Amino acid sequence: MSYDVEKPDEQWRAELTPAEYQVLRQAGTEPAFRGEYTDTKTKGVYSCRACGAELFTSNEKFESHCGWPSFYDPRDAEAVELIQDTSHGMVRTEVRCARCGSHLGHVFEGEGYPTPTDQRYCINSISLRLTADES
Repeated sequence: MSYDVEKPDEQWRAELTPAEYQVLRQAGTEPAFRGEYTDTKTKGVYSCRACGAELFTSNEKFESHCGWPSFYDPRDAEAVELIQDTSHGMVRTEVRCARCGSHLGHVFEGEGYPTPTDQRYCINSISLRLTADES
């Protein structure tokens, strides 16, 4: 797949911390309940830590108690791409940044969450950067 932001691996490694690189570029997962934004209630916009694309807003964030920040919808459907993930002996839907292809987390459906979409975008905090709403 072609992305608007493409960089050689060496450049990603230079721009990201080792932990950010492991999640964003190697589809890793940060430990549950340890992420910076897991319990954050700050109003604002969550952007891709790798390229700055706006992905989610605090208006769609909810408490799922799963250990990672959860959203019920992206800011714009075109902001993320969804890809079937069959790693680890499971079938899941991976969420990537549509602008740079960085791994963000996974989306789950039909788990009974009281959200308008019945979806839970389970996103690694380390893949996001929150810009607080100053109003």
